[in-house]
Amino acid sequence: MEEKSPKPIRCKAAVSRAAGEPLQIEEVEVAPPKAHEARIKIVCTSLCHSDLTFWRMKDFPGVYPRILGHEAVGVVESVGEGVEEVVVGDTVVPAFLAHCKDCVDCRSERSNLCSNLPFNLTPGMPRDRTTRFTDSKGNPVHNFLFVSSFSQYTVVDVGHLTKVDPGIPYDKACLLSCGVSTGVGAAWKVAEVEAGSSVAIFGLGAVGLAVPSKYFSKN
Repeated sequence: MEEKSPKPIRCKAAVSRAAGEPLQIEEVEVAPPKAHEARIKIVCTSLCHSDLTFWRMKDFPGVYPRILGHEAVGVVESVGEGVEEVVVGDTVVPAFLAHCKDCVDCRSERSNLCSNLPFNLTPGMPRDRTTRFTDSKGNPVHNFLFVSSFSQYTVVDVGHLTKVDPGIPYDKACLLSCGVSTGVGAAWKVAEVEAGSSVAIFGLGAVGLAVPSKYFSKN
């Protein structure tokens, strides 16, 4: 049955304590999800270059201690009040860009920046700016890009979650969380590309390879 009153969970996480220093495997406490949030069990995560960039930062937006990671796939363990988008047991991928489905930008075919849950680099959950992580001494541990997938469990706002087919291989699904979605978003939203357009794609990394070129003209 779906957990109606979820309790805090203690689990392992890779915590970044200082810029450029090795991550520390620590026990952290993950609070229950609040309204419009889901707590998920991370089953696969990958390393994005953005994680390395922020890990090296000594000044803001580099903040410590912090749990990095934002490219992942997981299974919903519990949900907070008002959550209808996902249920316990759903396979989901988190994303650092939100999609509330209600604002003018989310309803637009040309924008990919949600105005209800705007992207920013300040740590904390998008609705109340607080963290759901504490360390073994009860001190707060900051999250990263609204995801923090370098933890066995994490809490993510439902606006940053997408349900996927549970049959998809986890090592492939986690790439949908950042690299692939960034490529699709860049093609369709930022560049305002439409079906039949002639385009040039620069770069053979995850973003470049993820651009849906099958929809473009080959001329």
